[in-house]
Amino acid sequence: MGNYVSSHLNANSEKRGKKRDVSDVQPEEEKVQEQNFQTPKRRKLKSTTKYIYQTLFLNGENSDVTIIAMGREWPLHKVYLCQCGYFASMFSGSWRESEQSVINMDIPDDNIDEEALKIAFGSLYRDDVSIKPANVVSALAAATLLQLEGLICQCAEIMKETISAKTACWYYGAAQMYGQQGVAKKSIQWLEKHVMTMQTTTLLREISIDLMKLLVSSPNLYVMQVEMDVYTMLKKWMFLLCTPTWSGSSKQVAEEADSYFRSTEPPTVYFLETEKGQQYVEAFQCLRFQHLVNDITSTQVLERDRIVPESWLYPWYKCQWHHMLKMEQGLDLGPKDIGDEIFYQTAVRYGRVLKTEKEYCWRWTGYHFGVDLLVTFTNGLLILKRNTYSQECQSSISLQAKRHLAFRVTVSSFDTLGHTEYVKSSGIKYLSLGKDEETVVLVLDRHVTFPLCISLNILYFTPNMDMIRKAQAAMNFDAASLVRSTDSVETASQTGSTSSSNSSIHRDTEEEEEIQGTADNAQGTGLAPNGQQSAPNAGV
Repeated sequence: MGNYVSSHLNANSEKRGKKRDVSDVQPEEEKVQEQNFQTPKRRKLKSTTKYIYQTLFLNGENSDVTIIAMGREWPLHKVYLCQCGYFASMFSGSWRESEQSVINMDIPDDNIDEEALKIAFGSLYRDDVSIKPANVVSALAAATLLQLEGLICQCAEIMKETISAKTACWYYGAAQMYGQQGVAKKSIQWLEKHVMTMQTTTLLREISIDLMKLLVSSPNLYVMQVEMDVYTMLKKWMFLLCTPTWSGSSKQVAEEADSYFRSTEPPTVYFLETEKGQQYVEAFQCLRFQHLVNDITSTQVLERDRIVPESWLYPWYKCQWHHMLKMEQGLDLGPKDIGDEIFYQTAVRYGRVLKTEKEYCWRWTGYHFGVDLLVTFTNGLLILKRNTYSQECQSSISLQAKRHLAFRVTVSSFDTLGHTEYVKSSGIKYLSLGKDEETVVLVLDRHVTFPLCISLNILYFTPNMDMIRKAQAAMNFDAASLVRSTDSVETASQTGSTSSSNSSIHRDTEEEEEIQGTADNAQGTGLAPNGQQSAPNAGV
C-alpha cells in the first residue's frame, strides 16, 4: 500500500505546473465500466403502426372476419372495422352479420375498385395513408360508403391540391356526387380562371351542361377577351357535345363548328329551336346578350350562325337602345351605388393576359356609350383613362364634363397547375372621370410574377332592371314556346322550305387587319407606349 502511495506521489510531482484533470485521477477500471453502461447504437425499430399494417392487414394474421368484395377475400379484424360507421352498425345489435365470420359485401358504386377498397380498409390499420391523384375519386367513393370521415377529409384535401385541366371537371362531378362542396367550389373557381384560356377539345367535352351554366353566368369568369368570346366558346362546346366522334385540333374546331351550325336545316329554323338543341338552351340563356349586341361584328356572327333565335335578341336591342338614348340626352351619366348584386349581374366582363413585364396600353372593342376607356399597365400600376382628345378613336365620344363608372378589376398569376400564386382585387369601386382624366385603380406588389391575368367587370350606364328582366323573361318564354319537334321540322321541309347549307364565312383581309391587335400580338386594341394607336381588336 505504501509503495502505491509513493509511486502515485511521484507521478503527481512530475505533472506539477499543469492543471489537474479528472481523468488523471480516475482509475482506468472505472472508465471501462462506464463505457460498458453506455447505450449501444441499434437499428431503428419498426413503428407500431407499420407493424400492425404489415402483420394484421397485409398478412391477415389472427383475422376474425373475412370480407368478400370485388372478387377478393379480405381477412380483417372486427375491432378495427368498427372504427367506420358502416361496420360499426353491422356488428352491433341483432344484425345477422354480427355473428358471421364470412361476410359478402355488396359494392353498389361503380367508382369503387379493388385498389380503393385496399386504401379504405388499410386506413383502419395505420395513421398515414398515401393516395395518388389517379385513385383519389375511387378512394373517396369507398370512404363515403364505409363512412370513414378521416379518409373522406384526406381525399378532399388531395383533390383541392391537385385540381388541373385534367382533373377539374372530374373532381367537380365527384364532389357533387359525394357531397364535397368545398372541392366543388374549388373546381369551379379553377375553371372560372382558366376555361377561356385552355379551350382544348378534351376540356370542353368534359364540361357538363349544368357546369357550363354556372361558368357562363358567373361574374368571376375570366373572360378573354370580350363577351363575344364567351359565345364563341359556347358554340365550340356545343359542337363537340353534338359530334362526339369528331376528332381534330383546337384550331380546327372553330371552323368546323361554324360549318355545322350554319347548315342547320331548314334554314328558317335556329339550332336552339330544334329538338337536338333543346338541352343547350339554358346554357345560352346565361349569355349577357345586352353586351353582345353592342358590336356590329358580333351581331353579324350571331345572324350567320343561326344558333340563337332572332326573337331572343330583339328585347336586348330595345333595352340597349333605351340605355343609349338616356346617356345621349344626359339623363344618365353612369352608375352610382347600384348595389353589388345588380353590378355582378349586368356588368360587362373583359380580360387580357400580360405575358411579360413591360408597358401595355389597350382598349376593348364594342360600343361603350361614349366612353373610350384606355387601360394602361406600367411599373406595377393599372390605370384607367377616359380618352377624349389625347388619342384618336373611331367611335363616338361623349363630351360631357363627367362620366361615372362602376368597376372591379382583379389581377392574378398562377403556377404550372393553374393554382393561384398571386391575386389582388380592387373590389367594386365607383369612379367619376373628366375629359382625358386618368386614375390608378390598382397597385401591384413588387414580388408579382408574370404572366398576369387581368379581369375587369365594368358598367358604363345605370341598368334599367325592369327592361332587363323583361328581356330575360321574353327569352325564356320564347325558348319554352318555340322549340320545334322533329315532326314539325319534317313538316316544314315537306311544305316547300328550301334546305341550304351555309358555308363557313371568314372575315376578309381588311377586317382581319382591323382586329389583329397590338404589336405584341396581344388581344384587344393596343396603344404603344409612345402613344401611337394600333389597330382595334375584336378578340378571339
